[in-house]
Amino acid sequence: IGIGETGLDYYYKHTDSSTQRKIFIEHIKAAQILDLPLIVHTRSAEEDTLKMLKEEKKRKDFKILIHCFTGSKKFAFDLLDIGAYISASGVITFKNSKKLAETFKLIPDNRILVETDAPYLAPTPLRGKPNEPSYIVHTVEFLSKLKNISFNKLADITTKNFHNLFGDLN
Repeated sequence: IGIGETGLDYYYKHTDSSTQRKIFIEHIKAAQILDLPLIVHTRSAEEDTLKMLKEEKKRKDFKILIHCFTGSKKFAFDLLDIGAYISASGVITFKNSKKLAETFKLIPDNRILVETDAPYLAPTPLRGKPNEPSYIVHTVEFLSKLKNISFNKLADITTKNFHNLFGDLN
């Protein structure tokens, strides 16, 4: 249903940045050719990620999902400007993620998705445990309170956003 998870991670130095950029471009091209959304991982690489996505969208449009977003507010709005969807994980529920929560509060409802990133990043109150799909309710609950809308409405919104991004999977 999509290409990825792919992207740039300059936090860990397992692969040099030039190799990462080269492979990321190949994945972008695959998303363009196959007309599938690109699921993007980006860590400590906001500038290069945005630059590459913008340049490639000029060549040929494609859909983008930023997986497990933990970036800056500016980065989020730059991504929104190029039509990206942005996904919240359990990280948003952590006490030390107040800036991230404020960013998600401002992201338009029609561009938000939620995810577990299982087995990592279990939301509060289960932080530190292996994550699993059933824990998504805690992230949705947190986001619904943050955005001052009902749990069910946010669940409906994120489901609709999923289908807008990935299509109907029947």
